[in-house]
Amino acid sequence: MVGDILLHTPVAESGLREDGSYDFSAVFAHTEEEISAADLALVNQEVILGGTELGISGYPAFNAPYELGDSLVDAGFDVVLHATNHALDKGAKGIRNCIAFWENKYPDTAYLGIHDSAEDQEEIYVYEQDGMKIAILNYTYGTNGIPLPQGMEYAVDQLTDLDRIAEDLRRAEELADFTIVCPHWGTEYRLTPDSRQETLTQFFWENGADLVLGTHPHVIEPVAWVTADGIRTCDLTEQETAQGASLTGNEIQDGMLVYYSLGNFVNWTSGVGDGVANRMVGAMAKVTLGRGEDGTVFIKAYGIEPLVCHVEEGRDGVTVYPLSEYTEELAEKNAIRLQDGSFSLQYCHDLIEQVF
Repeated sequence: MVGDILLHTPVAESGLREDGSYDFSAVFAHTEEEISAADLALVNQEVILGGTELGISGYPAFNAPYELGDSLVDAGFDVVLHATNHALDKGAKGIRNCIAFWENKYPDTAYLGIHDSAEDQEEIYVYEQDGMKIAILNYTYGTNGIPLPQGMEYAVDQLTDLDRIAEDLRRAEELADFTIVCPHWGTEYRLTPDSRQETLTQFFWENGADLVLGTHPHVIEPVAWVTADGIRTCDLTEQETAQGASLTGNEIQDGMLVYYSLGNFVNWTSGVGDGVANRMVGAMAKVTLGRGEDGTVFIKAYGIEPLVCHVEEGRDGVTVYPLSEYTEELAEKNAIRLQDGSFSLQYCHDLIEQVF
C-alpha cells in the first residue's frame, strides 16, 4: 500500500493536455512495476474523483478528473481507499460521480470507504487468493466539518462510530482469514503517532484486526507491533532486494502490525518553511502473508520501500521515485527546494533513518 494521492493544483496542471483531457501516468512511471507486481496493491485516494463537470480544484476543496482513476488502474492498484477528510469536498454529487466512475468503468477494482446506499455500507470487502481470504476496512476521522448529506448518512465510513467498526471487525473475522484496517487518522505533519492513534490501535487489536495501514498526517510515522504486552515500535533495517534498497523488519510476532502513516505518495503543497520537505518523503508498505499448518494466515515478512515525490514545473513534471533510485541531480532540481531549502537527497535519507 502507498499513502495519500493529493491533487494539489500544480499536480493537476502537470497532467493537463492541450485538448483539455488529463494523463497522470508520469506520476507512477517509476513505481508502477513494483505496484503491478504485488498480488494485492492498495492506495489512499485522498481526493474525490468527481470529474471535470464539478470543476477540477486543489486545496482546500479538492476534486480530481476521472483520468486520475484511469492512471491508478493502469499503475496496478487493486483497491482504492476513499474514506478521507476530503471525501465530501464536492458533496453528495462528488460521492455519486466517484462511485459511478468505478462501477461503470472498472467494476473489478474495489473502492472502499464511500457508499451510495445503506445496503452497500453493510458489505465487507474480502479479497481472495491462494485460498487466503483478506478483509479490508477503511474509515476516516472526519470530513473537515462537512456534514454527511441529508438522507446519505451512509456516504462515508467514519472512525467516530466505534460500535459499527467493532461489528465490522466481528463480521470480517467470520468472513476472512486476515483483516486489514485502513484508518485515515492522526495529526498532520507529526512524525509520531498521537494519543488518539494509540487508543484506536488498541481498539483495533482488541477487536481482531491483524494489520493496520494508516494515512492522513502527510508525513511518515513509525511501524509498530501490538501484542498482549502492549505496543512496541519496530526498528527496521536496510536490506538489498531485487528492487533496490528497502527497509525490512527482522522480528515477526503473534500480534497486529501497524503502519501509523505512509505519508504522501504524491503532492505539491503550497506550504513554505521548515518541515515542508518532510511531506515529499513517503513509504510503500510491503507485507507478505503466509499460511500455517493449522490454516492460520499470518504475517510472514514486512517492511517499507522509501519513496520521494519529485516536482518540476511543466507537463509531466510530477513523479514519484523509490528513494533507492533518487539522485543528487534530481534532488537539486526538485522545485520543493524553493519552498523549503533544507530539501536534499541526504535530508530524505535522514528522515527515513529518524522515523523507521
